[in-house]
Amino acid sequence: MSDDKDGMYCSICGGVRPDRITTKQILVDGKETGIEKLDAIIAEIAALRLTGDGAIAGALLARVHKENYVPTKKADAYAAALLAEYKKTVKQ
Repeated sequence: MSDDKDGMYCSICGGVRPDRITTKQILVDGKETGIEKLDAIIAEIAALRLTGDGAIAGALLARVHKENYVPTKKADAYAAALLAEYKKTVKQ
């Protein structure tokens, strides 16, 4: 593995090392979907102490949308998946 100022890459394939991947995978509409910075977003929303699933899902979706592509037609599916992951992580 190469460790230089440009980053750490696999010396075999040249790609990003698996231990350096920060994109979390969740099921959205039955498909594994990568959400960048999801753990940080969940922590940020939890700190707001929002009440009600709608408010939490809306806040999650708004912040996820800033960092990730969210297809308009799938926004409700993303919101539901994000809320489920939030509840699993925060354990309300």
